[in-house]
Amino acid sequence: MVILSWENQTVRVEFVLQGFSAVRQLNIFLFMIILVFYILTVSGNILIVLLVLVSHHLHTPMYFFLVNLSFLEIWYTSNIIPKMLLIIITEQKTISVAGCLAQFYFFGSLAATECLLLAVMSCDRYLAISRPLRYCVLMTGSLCIRLAAGSWFCCFLLTAITMVLLCRLTFCGPYEIDHFFCDFTPLVHLSCMDTSVTEIIAFATSSAVTLVPFLLIIASYSCILSAILRIPSGTGRKRAFSTCSSHLIVVMVFYGTLIATYLVPSANSSQFLRKGASLLYTVLTPMPNPIIYSLRNRDIHEALKKCLREKSGFLR
Repeated sequence: MVILSWENQTVRVEFVLQGFSAVRQLNIFLFMIILVFYILTVSGNILIVLLVLVSHHLHTPMYFFLVNLSFLEIWYTSNIIPKMLLIIITEQKTISVAGCLAQFYFFGSLAATECLLLAVMSCDRYLAISRPLRYCVLMTGSLCIRLAAGSWFCCFLLTAITMVLLCRLTFCGPYEIDHFFCDFTPLVHLSCMDTSVTEIIAFATSSAVTLVPFLLIIASYSCILSAILRIPSGTGRKRAFSTCSSHLIVVMVFYGTLIATYLVPSANSSQFLRKGASLLYTVLTPMPNPIIYSLRNRDIHEALKKCLREKSGFLR
């Protein structure tokens, strides 16, 4: 354990992440499962990004936002899972204070950005279904860029407020975080200062970037449902619903795991159960996203087939 002495004071420069110490006998199995999920998540999202970039017919607002979401998922999982795998397989559980705070900052910023991007994508689907004739006029390229850039900027800025407050805290022993990554609550529990202001501001900012987008998504899909029901033909209703079904599934999975992690567990819940719930949205939730979008999307299928045909033709 590394300790830095300065002016007769002892300043801790490392934390210890406990990980899944209660199930050490399953370390190899857990390592392999998480590694497979990580590889599938990263490779699937990279594939979506590359397909959209090289396929000109996918250069539309919907796929522009999808690329943003896929890019986010790559960094979201890469921020947490590699360190988690290192803890599981090598028992190297230490993480520097700076590294821990940086991991929390990127985790919080990326999770918040995903909330806003999902809300923006729901608004995009609403315009595509309810205003099909004016969709291209309303959802211009410059507006898409502003919406995406605004989502990234606002969330990284809001999380920076919480980050600054965390950096001002003094942390006390035993310097052990009973988790597999640096989340807000375990970090605050290590402080020997009054953290009420920090917790209130963190709650306010997290509510702003989760609850407000969630309400916007509900409002958008209420309007989408109303617009679909007004379509006279059954074929038209089915086609309209198919344009937003993938996004709706991703929203349900994302917010479902978020609620299961932060709202359902009570104060009496064991830390093991809480870590299991956290595992849902850090490892399991990002993995199905590229599968959902690719399996239910004809445009992605056609782009992939075209790329494979061009690749095989080039090799000949």
